[in-house]
Amino acid sequence: MKLDYNRIDPELREGATEELALRVDRAGLNALREALAAAPSAVAEPPVITRRHEVEAEGGKTTVFLYRKSDRPDQPCLLWFHGGGYILGDADDNRAKQLAFDLDITVVSVDYRLAPEHPFPAGLEDAWNTLLWLHGEGDRLGINPDCLAIGGTSAGAGLAAGLALKVRDAQGPRLKLQLLLYPMIDNLHATESGQIDNHPVWNQATSFAAWEMYLGGEPGEAASCYAAAARADDLSRLPPAHICVGTEDLFYDEDVDYARRLNAAGVPCELAVFPGLYHAGDVFHPQAGVSQRLMASVKLALSQALGVAGN
Repeated sequence: MKLDYNRIDPELREGATEELALRVDRAGLNALREALAAAPSAVAEPPVITRRHEVEAEGGKTTVFLYRKSDRPDQPCLLWFHGGGYILGDADDNRAKQLAFDLDITVVSVDYRLAPEHPFPAGLEDAWNTLLWLHGEGDRLGINPDCLAIGGTSAGAGLAAGLALKVRDAQGPRLKLQLLLYPMIDNLHATESGQIDNHPVWNQATSFAAWEMYLGGEPGEAASCYAAAARADDLSRLPPAHICVGTEDLFYDEDVDYARRLNAAGVPCELAVFPGLYHAGDVFHPQAGVSQRLMASVKLALSQALGVAGN
């Protein structure tokens, strides 16, 4: 199946071609990482306070960046995971900084270990250890440990969804919200949108290659629900969720179905669908109307869940 590029929002259409899709394989992964790291940001960085911390756990150290607008005490906190298909990216994340600045909250961005060097469950372990550290050290960090949310984009949102399941099963800290921006949660892509093979940025072939590296083998039904949240049989007793996805995203159908299943399981889930938005199209065109509406929905969901007034 093919995507009709005329369905893409007109403000996002420039440069949105099949050639925009990332080409992912083990041999070229390091070169791709270097190229993405060198690419200029599409937006200016907000003036946030940045502090680096090392979270020590049995498996080693995890670097995290703490972003905040001010040093007022007892701040609500968002534990944030960057995107990149579980194989790309780092915690120096501009969206994390923007949310910290706009909402005057603390955002802790996790430099979790990436596949294929560190396949699942390494990244999840980093996420879990950081959450426990935040909850235990909240007072020292100026954070309200009883006002925590988790979230991320793409693979980072998938990591947040898996973490929410682990927190429930391990009876971890109470979470106010799981904020999932076009989450990468389904390693099978057995949906109508998942069968389209020419999406810009993140297409089917790219996604299957990333899943193979993250899971350390071929995708399949046996994947852990902590790695691919869509594999979970039971979605009850999870924290409230806010899910954003575009209609022209490879993940569209699986994300919509996950929201449906959360609501059916009694978990309040707000689903925000953006017509004409392809995967990460808001990153390439942050000033487009659809991108602004996505960010407005994200900030509103966070501000209501954490009890803050955003800009």
